[in-house]
Amino acid sequence: MSEQKRLHPAVILFDIWKVLKEFLFFIIPGFVILSGKVLVYYLLILLGCFIIIIIFITISWYRYTYRIEKDELRIEQGIFVRNKRYISKHRIQSIDLTQSVLHRVLNVVKIEIQTAGGGKGAEALLQAVPKQEGERLRNDLKHFSEPSIKSFEHERPSRPSEKISNKRLWIAGSTSGGFGAVLAVLAVVFSKLEQIIPVEIVNNIVEWIMRTSIVLMSGFILILLFILWVLGVMGTVIKYGNFTITKDDDELLITRGLLEKKQLTIPLRRIQAIGMKENLVRQPLGYVSVFAKVAGGSLESGEDFSTVLFPIMKRSEVERFLQIFVPTHAEVEERPLLKLPKRARKYYLFRSMLPALAIMAGLLYAIPDYFGLSIVLVVCSIFFGSLQHQDGGFCLHGERLTIRYRTFSKVTMRIHRKRIQAFEMKQHKLQRLDNLATIKVSIIGMLGSGNHYTIKELDDEEARSIAEWYSFQTE
Repeated sequence: MSEQKRLHPAVILFDIWKVLKEFLFFIIPGFVILSGKVLVYYLLILLGCFIIIIIFITISWYRYTYRIEKDELRIEQGIFVRNKRYISKHRIQSIDLTQSVLHRVLNVVKIEIQTAGGGKGAEALLQAVPKQEGERLRNDLKHFSEPSIKSFEHERPSRPSEKISNKRLWIAGSTSGGFGAVLAVLAVVFSKLEQIIPVEIVNNIVEWIMRTSIVLMSGFILILLFILWVLGVMGTVIKYGNFTITKDDDELLITRGLLEKKQLTIPLRRIQAIGMKENLVRQPLGYVSVFAKVAGGSLESGEDFSTVLFPIMKRSEVERFLQIFVPTHAEVEERPLLKLPKRARKYYLFRSMLPALAIMAGLLYAIPDYFGLSIVLVVCSIFFGSLQHQDGGFCLHGERLTIRYRTFSKVTMRIHRKRIQAFEMKQHKLQRLDNLATIKVSIIGMLGSGNHYTIKELDDEEARSIAEWYSFQTE
């Protein structure tokens, strides 16, 4: 495979669509504001710019070539300045294949190649190659041309694999709390629409909301939350549909997605920590999601800087799952965590109640009619602060540290000592009076940056025992 090859011509369509999406909100106001001859000139200018963009995109596609030669992936691109990039097979950490709906229609795949250095984007991105060519390219990049390496497919042991069931997928969607992500997307959309919708309409809507009664407003909020919940369920099902994890020697292969099919490759040596996450809905039902913190890579290949190893499973199934796919982080028997001391509870309650009290004061001053909502918020904050104190803790076992904390969801992390890049212990004056301390553990994460895990208000002696364990000091 030494001859130069070009990407599939579909790349031209993808790039044109990307440009249109980026400038759509700037183009539409012109049609609304302009009229007459000015509108005609505006259309002619847009048409001219569009033709120029198509020409540049087409030339850029033609000038982009790739080939494999001497254990290297060689990419050449650029119109005026020719850029040549050589990526050694030895540096490649993972090769991810992605298929959107349009990719499937055209029978092509997008290839993202990650190296140890990482970065904001993939080290190499082939936006569209024929599907068979993509599979062959991935296989060629994963194996070196050494005579001692041979392939005996019939002698390879069966690869362990696990697929999410339809029932579990529905439970994952129903309990994911994905409406928060949907709400964030809607907020971005509305911020864009605000540039188009007249200010008078926005002001009228705000005034109507202010005049609405609490009962009617509560009904609207419940309806909105239900709609967001349905959208969150649909989003989770689409994202994790057909989720399958397979262990292949020293790699984990993950395939997921209904509309956009994504294939991820995770080398086991890059896994820095294993986590289990339980939100407020899943925790009483006994369900968790299992994820891995992976070193290197890019934003596109991660799941909010994490890689989900399995979207949802029973808490009792986690150890069996880890023994099969990540045995270095599995526990032979579950060990109890050391809880936070009772004298730490007041710190958690204070931190949790402070924002609610600020909101209460603001509502009392600005909108007294809605003051009752702030009281509910304060009660919820007290409950939430108690949960944070109750769930915090740690466990030391051999070379592994297990820590548990809660932000909105309860998170349990298992980290080997050799993966910890830094350890910090600190105390403020009030903590010293109560013999408490805060610890922070840091590991390598996406983009080569750090992931930090903090437990506040640990017993001072227990915090020092973790520091001694990390510094290899023994009594």
